[in-house]
Amino acid sequence: MALISCRNVSLAYEGNTIVTGLDFTVSQGDYLCIVGENGSGKSTLMKALLGLKKVSQGEISFGDSLKKKNIGYLPQQTEVQRDFPANVREVVLSGCLSTGRFNPFYTKEDKLRADRNMELLGIKDIEKKCYRELSGGQQQRVLLARALCAADRLLILDEPAAGLDPVVTEELYSIINSLNKDHDMTIIMVSHDIGHAVNNATHILHIGNTPLFCGTKEEYLSSEAFHRISGKGGTV
Repeated sequence: MALISCRNVSLAYEGNTIVTGLDFTVSQGDYLCIVGENGSGKSTLMKALLGLKKVSQGEISFGDSLKKKNIGYLPQQTEVQRDFPANVREVVLSGCLSTGRFNPFYTKEDKLRADRNMELLGIKDIEKKCYRELSGGQQQRVLLARALCAADRLLILDEPAAGLDPVVTEELYSIINSLNKDHDMTIIMVSHDIGHAVNNATHILHIGNTPLFCGTKEEYLSSEAFHRISGKGGTV
């Protein structure tokens, strides 16, 4: 069952077309990694999927069971976000306000949802700590728990492991894999890590200077796009 369908989509940045001919679907339970060189349009595509940017051609449509307001989103962190002066619980709870409702107060269900997601991400024991005093890995877990408070069936992640050391990166990837496989959460993730993409994703979308590719991981491994990029060291 398709959650998102892109049909002949073209995207522009500052008036210049950067991506053309995007034609793919994301179904329930998929783990789609979007890869490509810097400036290839990955972040622009993310914004289009979130409804924050209009496509210059084509159409992005959502299945009846998925509403844009119920998509969890984990953007790349900025320095301002890293210094946010709230505690962990407050940050996670704030994700419950992303569902488009008019009531600005947290309900009992909101609080239970936040508790469940903090337990799931292994951060319940630090819920009273100040967010800006946490390590980079802990902050990403907090933001992922926040995104889950908004998520219905889909998480969109923009370079979630950026700036993390290898050990913490593997821990975060393991959590994301578990959300996909054990909790049936559909994942769309922008990543520079081709190794992670081919080891964990079910589908790959490769955009940029190499030939446009979208298909299963197995199909990607035999594609021209993969062979070109793997000759550059395996990262994009």
